[in-house]
Amino acid sequence: MTNLKIRGGYFSNRFIFLFTLCILCGSIDAQDFKTVHDGVEYAEVTRVVGDLPVRMNLLRLDLKKVRLDVVHAMDAAIGTEKTSSIATRHGAVAAINAGFFRLDKSQFAGDAAGLLVIDGELYSESTNGRTALVLGSHKNSTYVLAIEHIDAYARVYMNKLLLPEIKGINRERRKGEAVLYSRKFGVTTLTAPTGTEVILTNCKESTCRQFEILENAGNSAIPTTGYVISIDPEQSEGNQFVERLKDFAKSPKKDRYMLVQPAMHPTNWLAGKRDEGLDIIAGVPQLIKNGEINITWEQEKTTKSFVETRHPRTAVAKLKDGKFLMITVDGRSESSGGIGLYDLAALLMEFGATDAMNLDGGGSTTMFLDGRVVNNPSDKEGERKVSDAILVTLRKPHQNKKR
Repeated sequence: MTNLKIRGGYFSNRFIFLFTLCILCGSIDAQDFKTVHDGVEYAEVTRVVGDLPVRMNLLRLDLKKVRLDVVHAMDAAIGTEKTSSIATRHGAVAAINAGFFRLDKSQFAGDAAGLLVIDGELYSESTNGRTALVLGSHKNSTYVLAIEHIDAYARVYMNKLLLPEIKGINRERRKGEAVLYSRKFGVTTLTAPTGTEVILTNCKESTCRQFEILENAGNSAIPTTGYVISIDPEQSEGNQFVERLKDFAKSPKKDRYMLVQPAMHPTNWLAGKRDEGLDIIAGVPQLIKNGEINITWEQEKTTKSFVETRHPRTAVAKLKDGKFLMITVDGRSESSGGIGLYDLAALLMEFGATDAMNLDGGGSTTMFLDGRVVNNPSDKEGERKVSDAILVTLRKPHQNKKR
């Protein structure tokens, strides 16, 4: 069988056929888009991909006239809420669902399954260096819009001494881990009373001047303006850490501090003072990079079947003309058969994408516009509760604050 190589992998004749078919039937003409607000264009399009119809909803956005923000359900680090509800609460004209998340009936439901930064605050650590959308807005401009692979985590220092590795941020503490909690997680840590919890208070920016050590403790209250470091009893450096802290507590208060510092690689977007205009949301995988299809599913440790199987999808893309595209693709119904990520990437290339990434899809796929859900969510119950959404709000003259 003849194979065609496109950056990111080899594809069979079947893919060449589908790709060609998309080229023939998938282009979107200017008249397909209708201006619904200044800077917001909307299109509802059905195309044939393979032998199945595919229904798509698209928002083409002028970032000089609209603002993008990532918002978590219930404005907290855990919990779920419908995309339409998140958008309505924040006065957004449009929205799509965003990142992957923990979907179960536990008290941790809605925990982001990857990097999440809101208003410059690190809500959740990265997973496998997966692709992420970086959004930065100041006043009437978007100062950064990037799609990158990012590793992000938190470090805690006792003066200049690095403390044990923080494995997680604002999530369930697992065996052998140290997890950092902020008040965005909730009122308490929800941990079992088997570890050691260090309560950091009197914090300004990321520097904390007071701490308290609670051994054989759990579910500690999280200070409003501080943190809790929760250490599982099987954390390898935990006992050494606690002993160092006890010695540290004997030093003069004026000479001691603890520093809670987020870090990112390759680019530390969180360096310096907290930036309330910066949001970052992870997806998986990257679809397009620098104008070429480059699906990095192996690097991001997802599966081939996830990439190739036709599902409902949500994705975003930077366009050649500087605009930003949001797209939802319906699936799992007779009217729309869903799409694999290679075909989705091909379509996005036709639409003018230079960089693109996949977000959470399946039953989560939702597009909200002007007070209603405009796509057809695939869950039998209708629109699903999700962890977070990307909101579109209209810019106002001299706007200098979020929401």
